[in-house]
Order: sequence, then structure tokens, then C-alpha cells
Amino acid sequence: MAIGDLKTDKGLKELNRFLADRSYIEGWQPSQADVAVFEALGNAALGSNPHVQRWYTHIKSYNHKSLPGVKKAPSILGGTETAPPPKATKPAADDDDDVDLFGSDEEEDAEAAKVREERLKAYAEKKSKKPTIIAKSSIVLDVKPWDDETDMKEMEKHVRSISMDGLVWGASKLVPVGYGINKLQIMCVVEDDKVSVDLLVEEIQNFEDFVQSVDIAAFNKI
Repeated sequence: MAIGDLKTDKGLKELNRFLADRSYIEGWQPSQADVAVFEALGNAALGSNPHVQRWYTHIKSYNHKSLPGVKKAPSILGGTETAPPPKATKPAADDDDDVDLFGSDEEEDAEAAKVREERLKAYAEKKSKKPTIIAKSSIVLDVKPWDDETDMKEMEKHVRSISMDGLVWGASKLVPVGYGINKLQIMCVVEDDKVSVDLLVEEIQNFEDFVQSVDIAAFNKI
């Protein structure tokens, strides 16, 4: 079958009929014959020719230089006539020929799926090893006593006795508030997902013999 000028609607329709029951221009795999027709089409609008569009998109996905054969006009464009591809026949039970004319696409798809699966697995492993950033906050608490007779050392001892997963006590000092009364200013670092600041304040206020009130003097994310 000879096809006319591919730049015309007539030539495109003839190519569409030619590709209706074929995957490639010649043979059972892409070749330079496909490249020759692909380049002959150029930027021509493919119009309503679904078989041409399917073939064009498929050939476009290849590295043309890697395809086998010699790039020349195939027989359908007036090149040297080539023998039609042999029809597939079911091999006999004792046939020693291992060539599978129809397995190439399936093998390529299986190989592509295998490569994709390996890449996804490697990505998941890499992501699982990436260290998780733990959100923390630095807090300064003002712990106020009832009066100047409160044992501040004992108060601090009680405050530091509070233990929570994700809580670390830091430096402390006594700050005068007037009339001989000092407040305990103590710093701590908490992991935001593990420690509730409200609960921590409530725990300190439970020491009612020592603590009048608790204020948050400073709160910073770190």
C-alpha cells in the first residue's frame, strides 16, 4: 500500500487506515522506518485520525537515535518494498525456537513496572530514615509564694519534682517582688506534642502549701 503526501488530509487518512491494525510502520518493534514517517509528518495537524495519533504519541516517547534500522523512506512512502511481517503462529510443542515476537511490549512493561517499584521502595526507605523535627518550646515560669515566710528552696524542690516525658527543667533564680517577698523564676524546655503547658501549671499549683499562683513570663518556640 502506497500512501500519498502526509501533509494532506488524504495522506493522513491513508496512514490512519494503514495503522488501524499495526503498531509500527514495519515489523513488530519501533525502527528507523517509524522515525522516517514521524519526521515526514512534521508539525502536520493529525486531525480526527486516532490510529495516527496513537502511533505518533508512542513513537515520540522514544529516543529516535536508539531505534534499530536505517532511516530511509519505507515502502508505504515509496521506498524499497519490504516483505510483510510474518503472521503469528502457535509454536509446536517441541519447537525449540525461543523467539517471542509478541512478548517485547509485555516484557518492557514488566521491566518498567519493576524499575518503578524499586524506585518507590528506595524513596520510602530514604524518607523513613530522614530525622523527624521535634517541635519544642522554651518557657520561663514565675512561681509566686504566699508570703515572705515561704521556704523558697523547698518550693523549688517541689516544682522540680514534677516529671513528664518531654519536660526538662533548667536554670532558676529568686526575683524580689516587694515587702521581702521573692518569686521563683524557673526555666524549662518542653516537647510541644508531649507536654501541655496548662497541665504543667496546674501541677505546680497543686503544691498549695507553697504556691499562690503561677504565671508564664516568657514562651518561645525553639
